[in-house]
Amino acid sequence: MTKTILPRDDGSNGWYHQLETRFDANELKHDKQVDWLVIGAGFTGLAAARRLGELRPNSSVVLLEALRVGQGTSGRNSGFVIDLPHKRDLESHDDARKQHQLKLNRQAIADLGHHVERFGIECGWSIEGKYQGAVGERGLAFLTQYEQCLKALDYPYERLEREALATRLGTRHYASAIYTAGGALMQPAALVRGLADSLPENVTLHEQTPVTSLTREAGGWIATTQAGSVRAKKVILASNIYSGQFGFLRNRMLPVMTFASMTRPLTHEERRGFLNRQWGLTPADHAGTTLRMTDDFRLMVRNQYRYVPKYHDDLNEREAIRQGHRESFLTRYPQLAHVPFESTWGGACGLSTNFEPWFGKVADDAWMTGIHQSVGVGRGTISGRLLAEMALGEDSELLSSMLAITGKPGRNPPQPFLGVGVRARMRHAAWASRSEF
Repeated sequence: MTKTILPRDDGSNGWYHQLETRFDANELKHDKQVDWLVIGAGFTGLAAARRLGELRPNSSVVLLEALRVGQGTSGRNSGFVIDLPHKRDLESHDDARKQHQLKLNRQAIADLGHHVERFGIECGWSIEGKYQGAVGERGLAFLTQYEQCLKALDYPYERLEREALATRLGTRHYASAIYTAGGALMQPAALVRGLADSLPENVTLHEQTPVTSLTREAGGWIATTQAGSVRAKKVILASNIYSGQFGFLRNRMLPVMTFASMTRPLTHEERRGFLNRQWGLTPADHAGTTLRMTDDFRLMVRNQYRYVPKYHDDLNEREAIRQGHRESFLTRYPQLAHVPFESTWGGACGLSTNFEPWFGKVADDAWMTGIHQSVGVGRGTISGRLLAEMALGEDSELLSSMLAITGKPGRNPPQPFLGVGVRARMRHAAWASRSEF
């Protein structure tokens, strides 16, 4: 049996701490035999398990989650569901690929919005769009490039300069920004918990049940946990970077952690000058700073990256990261210097050297999707749904679109060259983008 590195909760996730405490984790404590096993209850795994349950109501489906739903990566993002192709995907010259991505992202938003409305999930869901902001010359150059990409896509947008932005964001720090209206904002930990609470009846969720090994056997797969096992005819891996622990795409994933800090809710007086609703801003320069105003009027700052080959960061660095967030916050909102941060947390995501995600079959009766290049909410949601359909032999235009944009993640160079190279590249990006922090 190969010893795996298990997910762990560091107790720092500000989104998760806003949720009501629940005690029933329904841990797996015995052996089970089922038709389908899904590993990982983030956006991807929840979408896959839901689709399996919907399309095969007479089949048994087990969904295993190492932590509590919402504690892991899916509950730690910045709360954007982006409709546009993101970052390098948008900048590519493949117009057909971008149209496929736009269609898939819009379907993910529609799916999530449907579930929120149908099941009454309280997660601050709102189609608010987002801003793409620039501070200095470097950021403005990226913003102009972004504008050109939007024109090529024939995607409507609004460009705002400093004074107009200040009346919306409460800060004159940004020289310019572009607003697009199609994306959604939400509270991610609340959304994934709500999705988990509304799964079909034939789907059984076991939380706090990490998989310690996954092996192929006659007639299917067996997942061993700390207190039991699941034998399944077929398996879907929605465990992203942890899938390498089971031998899948082991040398093709780059685990990278990004960090955020969040304030307490602002008072009515403190939020004078802001839009009276939630909003979100992503940086035109990829390595810049993300900002969020939540639906309960907390400000969130996200920047800084770390390469985490063991999937967890060094907690001793958190104070320095928090201080960096504080500096970014005060540069934008010096009038709020008295407002403290309540939490600082990190969330690991999967990248690849050639910026390609993975979607498809990885072994007999085993399918996987992951390495979603920092857009895991929308991409994870639609990938999970379509992977389940693929595994069931279904076909659709959406699945054709997914296959049309699916590549193969590049192979990583060996250690220690990989670690040295990734860390050097991150340091250079931080230095080059310092004006946008």
